Amino acid sequence: MPDDVKVLLVDDDPVILKLLQVNFEMEGYTVMMANDGLEGVEMARTQRPDIVLCDIMMPRMDGLEVTRTLKADEETRRIPIILLSARAQAFDIQEGKAVGADDYVTKPFDPLELLDRVKDLLQITEAGA
Repeated sequence: MPDDVKVLLVDDDPVILKLLQVNFEMEGYTVMMANDGLEGVEMARTQRPDIVLCDIMMPRMDGLEVTRTLKADEETRRIPIILLSARAQAFDIQEGKAVGADDYVTKPFDPLELLDRVKDLLQITEAGA
């Protein structure tokens, strides 16, 4: 699938960022990284990624606010967002979907499963474009 597909990773944990970066680059994706939500929103607006993977619990702006902000903006509203979180209660997942997340993946996650979910979401988005 990756024909110059740009993935924006937003997480304050450098270990998670590196793990995701390696996995996505091995599959041929172009990877951009932000260390907090505010930086993630700015990068999404200027770099126009094809998909955003965003942690929920971060400093400056959490992932729910990142999702709300990007989905409210005409320029970024169509970018699919997958929230990543250690918060795995049904309420947390519902809250993530309610603010506009296209998918919600709980930590710890299987990197290969995450890649499959990204591919599926990109195909759905492409089909609806």
